[in-house]
Amino acid sequence: MRKGGVSTVILGASTLALSLTLAAPVRADTLQEALTRAYNDNPTLLAARANQRGVDENVAIDKARGRPTLNTTATYIEFLKVSPNSFTAPERTLQVGPELNVPVYQGGAIKNAIKASEERVSAGQADLRGTESSVFSQVVAAYMDVLRNQALVGLSSNQVDVLMINLEATSDRFEIGDLTRTDVAQSRSRLAVAQSDFRTAQANLIAARETYTQLVGAAPDALEPPPPLPGLPDDVEQAVLIAMENNPDLIAARERAEAAGFDSEVAGAGRQPTVGLFARGQYQDFFGTLGGPVSADFTQNETTANAGVQVSIPIFQGGLTAARQRQAFARESASLEQVIAAERNIIAQTRSSWSSWQASLAIIDSANAAVQAAELSLEGVRAENSIGNRSILDVLNAEQELLSARVQLVTARRNAYVAGFSLLAAMGRAEARDLGLVGEGLLYDPEVNYRRVRGKFWDFDRDPEPEAQSTSTRDIPAADALIGPQLED
Repeated sequence: MRKGGVSTVILGASTLALSLTLAAPVRADTLQEALTRAYNDNPTLLAARANQRGVDENVAIDKARGRPTLNTTATYIEFLKVSPNSFTAPERTLQVGPELNVPVYQGGAIKNAIKASEERVSAGQADLRGTESSVFSQVVAAYMDVLRNQALVGLSSNQVDVLMINLEATSDRFEIGDLTRTDVAQSRSRLAVAQSDFRTAQANLIAARETYTQLVGAAPDALEPPPPLPGLPDDVEQAVLIAMENNPDLIAARERAEAAGFDSEVAGAGRQPTVGLFARGQYQDFFGTLGGPVSADFTQNETTANAGVQVSIPIFQGGLTAARQRQAFARESASLEQVIAAERNIIAQTRSSWSSWQASLAIIDSANAAVQAAELSLEGVRAENSIGNRSILDVLNAEQELLSARVQLVTARRNAYVAGFSLLAAMGRAEARDLGLVGEGLLYDPEVNYRRVRGKFWDFDRDPEPEAQSTSTRDIPAADALIGPQLED
C-alpha cells in the first residue's frame, strides 16, 4: 500500500494556493483546464445561454407589434341554395383580398414594452453571469474535494500500515510476555477502526470524482494543485463595496425592477387612443354564375380597393385598464423589494464568505502547529513506551491525534480555497473573463446574439434545428478510489 502525503500551502491576504498530492503524475489536469471544460461543455451553463437567446427574442417580438403587417385572404364559396327572389345571386364565387395595416400610435404601449424587454435582456445577461459563477464555484469545490479526499485516502492508508506494524510488534511482545492480551486487543481494535475509516475515505473519494465528472464532463484522472486565487480583497468592507457594484444577481434584480416600471406604463396605455392606417384590395370572380346563365349584362369579376385611417378611442372598458395598471404597480413594488432582498443576501453572503475564508486561514495555522506538536508527541510516547513508561494505549492515542491533526489540516486547506473562491463569486469576480480561462475572442458573449436578432423582421429568418451541445458522460468508466495497492479483503 502506498502512503499518501500532503504538500505545503501558500496563503496570503491577496493570494491563496493549495497543494494536495499523493504522487507526482507525468501529466495532470489543472483547475484552469477543468473550468475551461465546464465553460464549454457544462449542460447547465449551455442551457442558460440557450434560454438567454430566447429572452433576446422578446425585443424582436415587441418591435414586430409596431411594424406594418400584410395579409392576404382567399375565400371560395359554393352557394348550395340561393334566394328565389334574387335574380343576380351567383352560384359560386372566389374572393382574394390583401390587407395592409400600419400602426401609427398605440398610446406608448409598444415603446414601453420594447424598453421593458431590453431591460429584461440585460437582466438575463446578468443571470447568465450568475449561472457561470455558480457552475465555476461547483467545479472548484468538486476539484478541491477530489484533492482533499485523495489526501484523506492516503492518510487513512498510511494509518492502516502503521497500525498493522504496531499490531505485529504488540503481538510479538505479547508472545515474550512483555505485554498483555489487553494491549493486543487494543491494537487490533484500532486497526479495525482504521480499516473502516479507510473504506469510508475511499467511498468519499469515489463520490467526489463522480461529482467532478458530472460537472466537468471528464474524469479526474490526476489533478494538479490549484493556482493562487486572483483579486481577493484586503478587508470585508472592500469586498462588500465590490459586490454591490459587480454581483450579477443584484444587477439582475435592479434591471428587472426597471423593466417592471415600463410594464406599468404599458398597462396604463390601455386608456390612450390608438391610430392606424389601412389599405385593402379585393378581387372577386363569380365564374360566370352572376345573374343566372352567362349574361353580358353582368361583369363576372371585379376588383376593388380602399384605404383609410382608423382611430380607436377607449371610453369605458369595465375597469380593465385600471386593474391591469394596479396589478403592474403591485408587481413593480414587489420587484423593488426584491432588489433590497438581493442586496441583503449579497451582503450576508459576502461577509459570510469572508469570515469562512479568514477562519480557514486561522485553522490552517493552528492545524500546522497541531501536526508539528503531534509528531513530536508521538515520537516521545513511542520512545517512552519502549522503556516501559508509556502503555500501548498511549501510543495508539498519540497516533490518532496525529492523524486527526493532519486530516484537519487537509480539510482546512480545501475549505480556505473554496471559501476564497466563494468570496470572489459574491463579489462578481469568479467568471471566465476574470479567471483568464480562454482567449478574449473565445469567450461567449451574449450581446452578440442580441445584436443579431433584435432588428430582424423577415418571417422566414430561422435558426438551425436545435441540438444538444454538451456531451454525455455515459461512456466514462465508473470512478474508483485507486491511489495505490488496496487493502486485501
